[in-house]
Amino acid sequence: MLNWIGIAAINMAISVALGAFGAHGLESIVSAQQLEWWHTATLYLFIHALGLLVVGLLIRLKYTTQATAWLLQTGIIIFAGSLYAMTLGAPRWFGAITPIGGVLMIAGWLWLAISTFRLENSMD
Repeated sequence: MLNWIGIAAINMAISVALGAFGAHGLESIVSAQQLEWWHTATLYLFIHALGLLVVGLLIRLKYTTQATAWLLQTGIIIFAGSLYAMTLGAPRWFGAITPIGGVLMIAGWLWLAISTFRLENSMD
């Protein structure tokens, strides 16, 4: 079993580093639109990393499965990664994969809901 708490902590550290880079290293070399993409990517990375931390704890407590974590982590990589890539010069059409990451993150949260409802029903 993967250590999702550790992976979440790495995601949070990356989000802080990339947020600082965006605030201090990119302002003078990218457009306002690109900087907005960077900020959006960093915000979603950080929020979902915090969520992944909680999911890691819930996995250890047997309240959910690793599927939740995999969906969130894959969504983070695709969503934030595509926005970071476009900011750094990837073609604009690259943003077409960004919604795939968003759908995976939504699926992760829905899977968490489903798995916890199933657990609750099995305890009755």
